[in-house]
Amino acid sequence: MRTQRQVVDYSLRKRAVLRELLAGRIGTYDVCDASPYLKNAARFHGEPTEDRCPICRSENLTRVHYIYGDELKQSAGQARTLTELPVLAMTLREFQVFVVEVCLGCDWNHLVEQFLLGRDGLVGDTEDGMEQGAMGGTAASAAGAGPAVRRRREAQR
Repeated sequence: MRTQRQVVDYSLRKRAVLRELLAGRIGTYDVCDASPYLKNAARFHGEPTEDRCPICRSENLTRVHYIYGDELKQSAGQARTLTELPVLAMTLREFQVFVVEVCLGCDWNHLVEQFLLGRDGLVGDTEDGMEQGAMGGTAASAAGAGPAVRRRREAQR
């Protein structure tokens, strides 16, 4: 995605958890504890992958994308499909995405990565620049602003 930034990858943490499991320091029930809400989000909003589950090795993993941000209000914390994220990234200033992998067979789940999305990541599209261009100083220039500027102002409200 074009505006993706501040990416945090949790693959080293995943490897450490799997190493602890194989060494017997933690049990399978400690890592295979997906909640019913997470499993439902994986079924209805998840993106299937070709990766096998590291625990049961019989099911493919599913990735779920959760979104959080101030502009989302009541929508914060919802699972979204991968196709919805670019649309949200162009309409919202900034929001955070958490990607969780889930095995629907054995309930393995792990945070894979997190990153920021939104218009704030676009170069040259600043809040001040839009306001100066839209407010132009005269009523005629504000009335003659294009539909794209009007949509941006409506999206900010």
